[in-house]
Amino acid sequence: MTPTPRTLYVHDDLSDDTSERHGADSEARRAVRALLDLIARDADRVRILTLDEQLGVLTRGHHTAFAVAVGIGRAGERVARQVHARTGWFPVVARVDVTREERGDGYALSTLGQPPLAIQVAGVADAPSIAVVDDTVFSGLTMLAVLRALPAGALCRTQAFCLRAVHDSLARVAKLCPVDAGFVAHGRLLDDVSFINASGLVRRGAIRRAGQAPLAFYERPEWMSAWFLKDAEEVTARCVALARLLGEAA
Repeated sequence: MTPTPRTLYVHDDLSDDTSERHGADSEARRAVRALLDLIARDADRVRILTLDEQLGVLTRGHHTAFAVAVGIGRAGERVARQVHARTGWFPVVARVDVTREERGDGYALSTLGQPPLAIQVAGVADAPSIAVVDDTVFSGLTMLAVLRALPAGALCRTQAFCLRAVHDSLARVAKLCPVDAGFVAHGRLLDDVSFINASGLVRRGAIRRAGQAPLAFYERPEWMSAWFLKDAEEVTARCVALARLLGEAA
């Protein structure tokens, strides 16, 4: 059974993207606004996180440019480029592919058909300074896997970065190398705090399943009910309609 978190953090990665792709005054952009407004109606339990507020905190530090930044998946690569646009820290961005994948009753890490992580990071392991960048450190599994794939000597030259994180998971990362986060939530995973991307509500790929097609969150009714309680049915309906507008529906 999916627990209802005391606080659900929803990262708004849909508003700007939809404006860029469909226009700021498009039907799709208005539908995104209506969806986020509905989600935010549960103000005591749901908080919308913006990219600007997270980047604003993450980029307050002072770093010289890193020789290479390793973006974890498409999301981590995107964050690395967004940070670089503000700071100039990451002139060279490489990407590694690894993600959590549902397998039976649990999860395992998958490189999505790419080589093992040790091979993917081999080309950057000798760099004089390394940044490892992800969008979210929730369980910490993907970030820890990438850091542990680096040769031991490389960790002393490595710094991790993420837009948002759960405190206890971030602490595990910090045992391997310094880490900066734009937003940190405290509490137990799933019971006290959960993070989701707004795009995952409507775009398939938010839920990856071994040997099966990926899903959007709206296609997992028990999760929607746990997250959005009495508004779940209306939120789901708006997600279905928005997925059609964005060309994401089957």
